[in-house]
Amino acid sequence: MTKDSEVDMKDVELNELDPEKQPMTGEGQTVGGEKNGSVKVKVSEEEVAFTGLSKEELMKVAGTPGWVRTRWVLLILFWLGWVGMLAGAIVIIVQAPRCKPIPEMHWWNEGPLYQISDPEAFSDGLADVPKKLDNLNQLKVKGLVLGPLHTVQMDNSNTLDLKTIDPSQGSEENLCEILEKAHKKGISVVLDLTPNYLGASPWFSNDVLNDIVNEVEVAAKHWLDKGFDGIKIGDLASAPNALDWSRLQGNDTEDAKKKLLMGVVKGVSATELSQLVNGSSADLVLSDLLSTNSQGGQRINALDSLHSQQRSLAWGLGAAEGEQLSKRAASQALIRLHQLLLFTMPGTPVFSYGDEIGLQMLGDKSPKMVWDIEKEPEEGANVNDTSEAQRKEYIEVRNWFKSLSDLRGKERSLLHGDYYSLQSSASSLSFLRSWDQSDRFITAVNWGSATETLQLKLPPTDEMKLPESATVKVSTDPELAVDSTVPLDKVTLAPGQGVLLHFPYTG
Repeated sequence: MTKDSEVDMKDVELNELDPEKQPMTGEGQTVGGEKNGSVKVKVSEEEVAFTGLSKEELMKVAGTPGWVRTRWVLLILFWLGWVGMLAGAIVIIVQAPRCKPIPEMHWWNEGPLYQISDPEAFSDGLADVPKKLDNLNQLKVKGLVLGPLHTVQMDNSNTLDLKTIDPSQGSEENLCEILEKAHKKGISVVLDLTPNYLGASPWFSNDVLNDIVNEVEVAAKHWLDKGFDGIKIGDLASAPNALDWSRLQGNDTEDAKKKLLMGVVKGVSATELSQLVNGSSADLVLSDLLSTNSQGGQRINALDSLHSQQRSLAWGLGAAEGEQLSKRAASQALIRLHQLLLFTMPGTPVFSYGDEIGLQMLGDKSPKMVWDIEKEPEEGANVNDTSEAQRKEYIEVRNWFKSLSDLRGKERSLLHGDYYSLQSSASSLSFLRSWDQSDRFITAVNWGSATETLQLKLPPTDEMKLPESATVKVSTDPELAVDSTVPLDKVTLAPGQGVLLHFPYTG
């Protein structure tokens, strides 16, 4: 073998060695034109460079029949898909049930009104009322009705001064402070301007009626200009035509808060009440129909004839007379039952102060309001068992009141829903409230002394159908637990008990 061959063989052996075993030639030095420990593969520059198709080449490709057909197919598929989605959306919108328009609502339709006829009994006079507004705010009260507070001597029209506060009640400054702080909490304030509130006839006598009406109108404008949200008058039936409330609304713009004229009527039938609502200028009429009609059938008949006017009607049990609910409901159970009835009926519920705790009347005198009922007795204090039991009852009734007031404000069916009467008897009644696609509610109450079983159903001719059962929302009857299911053809209520059932809209 020649020397040249031996050299070539050594080069081949070195090249075949593992790179790690090749002799080091120093950093940066190369073996065979490559860095130590790496292998370079030389690729022709002509194979690496790619410039894509030129504009002329792309135009030639795009114009071929295959690509033209592909583009047309994709374009047609896109538009077919778009039209299909549009048609599907239209079908869904057309077939979806229409939402029922919300009726016109004013602030007095949105929650309970709370009457304070005697500020001294309520909170030691007008000066102390602002301190109690947080308590009323927790009850979801929408309006505060104060008074009457003006100066007048019984049955003496010459002493009437509707613009001056009786000093024994407080001062005008106290009244304006109540107004300011109530507005900050979203509570409207109505002032009772019943002229002869201490006498037998609220408007004195017929021979001075027109003069008294004029004084009421002048005083109403005076107080409305100070920011009060409405006026209440007693015995509306005596002066429905003489009182021109439209001149006193004082709304400068369409979106201004509407002022309220609230009238009280007593001793009229449901038919007469309906006529009075239509014929007078009052925005809200409070009657004593629930007090005078003690039979279940009578109350249902009144509701049947008046429910279409619910945004102009207010209901109370004792409120029209300025008395506490407890005067007509002897037990705490019955008080809670009637609270349930008032909060779920069509119309505005009106309560006298203390009704939220079931405050008991003391003869004909205004009962003293009880505060701080949730404050536990101090440890070691000598606590009367009867007083402690009374305190706990007050708490239970107040919690019940709060839950009903909160529920009414949230549920459209209870707030402004349609009304359907169900079964009633001498001492029980039931009705349905529904609105559009919202949950439906059934109120059933039994204020009698015997257990009653109600079969809740609508007339066969009615388009709405009731389900076989419903769920208990709230209940005063221990046998009807909350969230339990009750068959509607057999709702059993113990004496003095009530229940609110609900079921969903099903189309």
